Amino acid sequence: MTTLKYQSGFGNHCATEALPGALPQKQNSPQKCPYGLYAEQLSGTAFTVPRGESRRSWLYRIRPAALQKAFEPFDGAKAWSNQFGSGPVTPNRLRWNPMEIPSVPTDFIDGMHTWAGNGNCDDQFGVSISLYVANRSMDKRCFYNADGEMLIVPQEGRLRLATELGLIDLEPCEIAVIPRGVRFRVELLDGTARGYMLENFGAALRLPELGPIGSNGLANARHFQIPVAWYEDVEDDIELVAKFTGGFWRTMLQHSPLDVVAWQGTNAPYKYDLRLYNTIGSISFDHPDPCLFTVLTSPSDVPGAANMDFAIFPPRILAMEHTFRPPWFHRNIAGEFMGLIQGVYDAKADGFAPGGASLHNSMSPHGPDADTFEKASVADTSKADYLRSTMAFMFETRRAIRPTQAAMTASTLQSDYDAAWSGIQKHFDPNKP
Repeated sequence: MTTLKYQSGFGNHCATEALPGALPQKQNSPQKCPYGLYAEQLSGTAFTVPRGESRRSWLYRIRPAALQKAFEPFDGAKAWSNQFGSGPVTPNRLRWNPMEIPSVPTDFIDGMHTWAGNGNCDDQFGVSISLYVANRSMDKRCFYNADGEMLIVPQEGRLRLATELGLIDLEPCEIAVIPRGVRFRVELLDGTARGYMLENFGAALRLPELGPIGSNGLANARHFQIPVAWYEDVEDDIELVAKFTGGFWRTMLQHSPLDVVAWQGTNAPYKYDLRLYNTIGSISFDHPDPCLFTVLTSPSDVPGAANMDFAIFPPRILAMEHTFRPPWFHRNIAGEFMGLIQGVYDAKADGFAPGGASLHNSMSPHGPDADTFEKASVADTSKADYLRSTMAFMFETRRAIRPTQAAMTASTLQSDYDAAWSGIQKHFDPNKP
C-alpha cells in the first residue's frame, strides 16, 4: 500500500509539489508555469475577509477545472437531501440503531442518507447531518460540494480520500474535512464502510479559543495533517458529480480532475486523529459543560453561540470526589446530535450502539438512564473512574435540528427510547435530609 505523506498544522500556509520545481518561484500566476501547468486559484472565503480568516490556495494543474461540458441533473444520491421541512418539529428525544451495510453495490455518494439539519445552504448558515453506508469505491466518479465543507467521521471501515490537493487515509477515530468545492473520490480500503458526515453551510470550521485554559489543551494545531501534493494524469471517461443549492448535477470529463501537480496556500483538506485530543482536568464536582470537549467550531454572528460545534467524549479519567459520575440531567437551548464510534457512552447503559445516533433538541430533557443513575449513586467515589475504549461525538448547533422524513420513518428508529428514563424512582423523603 502507498505510504502517504502529510504536513502538520491547522490553517498553515503550505507549499508542496509532486514534481521538483513545479511551484513557480517568483509569482503565483506567471506567464508560463513550470511543466506546462495551468495556474488556478481556489478561494474558500470571500476575497476581503480579514487576513487571518482567509482560505485560498493556488493550484498548478495539468488542465484547468474550467475544461468541462455543461452539467445535467444527476439521478443518484437519492437519499441525500437538504430538505428539513417547515413548521413544528417534534420535541421528543430520538435514537436510531446503526444502518445496515447495503446488499447492492453502493458507493460513498449513493450511500449517503440525510438524517437531520437546519438552516439553508443558499443563506450560508446551518448544517446538514447524514449517515453513510457503502460497499464499493467510487469507480470513475469524482465529486465536489459547492454548498458547504464536509466533516467526515468514519465509524467502520477505512477510507482513502483522493483529493485534488493530495491523498488522505482515514480510519475510525480519525476525522477529515473537505473544503467547499474541492474535488475528490472515496475509495474503500476494507470493502465496506459506515460513518457520519456533516455539511457545514456556515463559517469555516476552526479551532476554538482556549480562554482561561491557556495556550495548551484540547485539539493541538500541530496534530492536524494536511496532504502533500499528488496527482494522476489519466485520460478516461470520468463522471464529475456536483452538489449545488441542495441539488445534484453531473458532467462527463475525458480526464481525471485530480491533476494538481503542486499547490500553495491555506485552503486544503485535512485530517485529525481524535485519540490525540488533550482532555482537560479531572472533575471534583458537577460536570464541565460539553464545550470543554470541542474539537472544531463554526462561529455564528452571535458571539459564543456557534453555528456548529464538533465535540467528542474520548477515553479519560473521571476523578470525581463524592459526586455523581455521569453527566447530570439537563435541558439547554442547543440542538444535540450524537454518534458513537466505538465502545459505550458513559451516560447510557445500552441501546446506544456504535454506528447509531441520537437527537436531543432544544429544551428536551435528557441525562443518564435509570440503571446508570442507580449504579452511579452507590459507586465508590473515592476511586478514580476510568473511561476506556470509548469514543462518542456530538454535533451541537444554536438552532433546532430538524430530523428528515426519512429519519422519522426509518426502521432503525427506536420506538421505546423514552423507556430509558421510565425506571427512574422517587427517592424523596422529607424526613431524611
